[in-house]
Amino acid sequence: MAGVIERRSIDVVPDDERHGSAVSQFTLWLSANLQVTAVVTGALAVVFGANAFWALIGLLLGNLAGGAVMALHSAQGPRLGLPQMITSRAQFGVRGAVVPLALVIVMYVGFFASGSVLAGQAVGELTHLGQTTGIVLFAAVTALAAAVGYRLIHLLGKVAGLVCALAFVYLGVRLLERADLGALLHDRGFALPVFLLAVSLSASWQLAFGPYVADYSRYLPRDTSPRATFWWTLGGSVLGAQWSMTFGALAAAAAPGAFVGHEVGYLVGLGGTGLIASFLYFVIALGKLTINILNTYGGFMSLVTSVSGFRGQRTLSARGRSAYLAGIMVAGTAVALVGKDSFLTSFKDFLLFLLTFFTPWSAINLVDYYLISKERYDVPALSDPAGRYGAWNVCALTVYVVGVLAQLPFLATAFYTGPLVAPLGGADVSWLVGLAVPAVLYWFAARHDTARLVDPRPEEGR
Repeated sequence: MAGVIERRSIDVVPDDERHGSAVSQFTLWLSANLQVTAVVTGALAVVFGANAFWALIGLLLGNLAGGAVMALHSAQGPRLGLPQMITSRAQFGVRGAVVPLALVIVMYVGFFASGSVLAGQAVGELTHLGQTTGIVLFAAVTALAAAVGYRLIHLLGKVAGLVCALAFVYLGVRLLERADLGALLHDRGFALPVFLLAVSLSASWQLAFGPYVADYSRYLPRDTSPRATFWWTLGGSVLGAQWSMTFGALAAAAAPGAFVGHEVGYLVGLGGTGLIASFLYFVIALGKLTINILNTYGGFMSLVTSVSGFRGQRTLSARGRSAYLAGIMVAGTAVALVGKDSFLTSFKDFLLFLLTFFTPWSAINLVDYYLISKERYDVPALSDPAGRYGAWNVCALTVYVVGVLAQLPFLATAFYTGPLVAPLGGADVSWLVGLAVPAVLYWFAARHDTARLVDPRPEEGR
């Protein structure tokens, strides 16, 4: 078991422990997206007003745009051998990185909770113990798998990807037996606001992977092609998400009354009864298990990164690892139990709210890595508040705040609507502003900061 259970956390993965190929990113991200929450996300585009035809196009554009940003983060993993969020210290400072990290932890807990609500329905039906018990059981299995770590996560991705793909093929055939695809796509009336909502939903889905995507590519050999890592990650994530979201959009268009609010029951009922129904409950739980393990594992990494920035800690004991994982599990389960009765609307608002805070982080991180630092970081300095990157980078934090605030006039959520939303016909384009504004501001601010740049010496010890 010593070779199976992961020992590393935020420390650099040495070359002699690197393994695998970039293809592993395709199977992992395909399985992470072939699951019921992605189905619900696709359905939301129709539920909130888009017809199926334009919903599918909008979802595809959002998946491609957000997926490209997400895959650029993935390509950082083999080069640096570090989890994703610790690289934020190069932009925000060793301690200043706690600002985006705190928001990332909220994201992990939220996605863990939303996934547990749907998986809990499936586990509860499969075990006949009810949804509440199903949520708790699902959370416990998730935490155990996350504790084993990287190798199990990728193995589960391969198995779940194959099983879930077969299940979605079967469910797609069953859906088209009940619904006329031509009729579903016949209405092609275009409305810009709901079309942009579809784009925003899928873009936010992909962008939300950004803060942890490199966690699962950091064990790849250092000489792994960045382009291969990018394309395999993009391909798996976009294919899985678009497949699931297409199914959700068509299901919501075909039977809005039966599907909306009863997603798990609808999927199982569509498939059949008896053993087939039990298998589909298992598939739903398996699909959610993959992504919830990623959320738990990523939350653990982010908590360790946050605390270690102040404690100077580079490694973590097995006991400490278990404590962090348990904390994420308990918090996510509590939120799931409290919010399970108002899931659909809350989840839509949660996705769009998250997008406001993570697009500026993605923009700053990618501009710094690819354009300012030229894919080179002084790794030891990432743990030294008195080093090259400092404790707090006020400039980067200011750009981040400006990036968040710049989106507010264009933001449309249930609890806040910006003043420029109405002139745009109700369209939410805040995520585009959140990428462009901080990217430009950070590039101008950081390109003259030569003290931060890593000299072109060999990377030994870096």
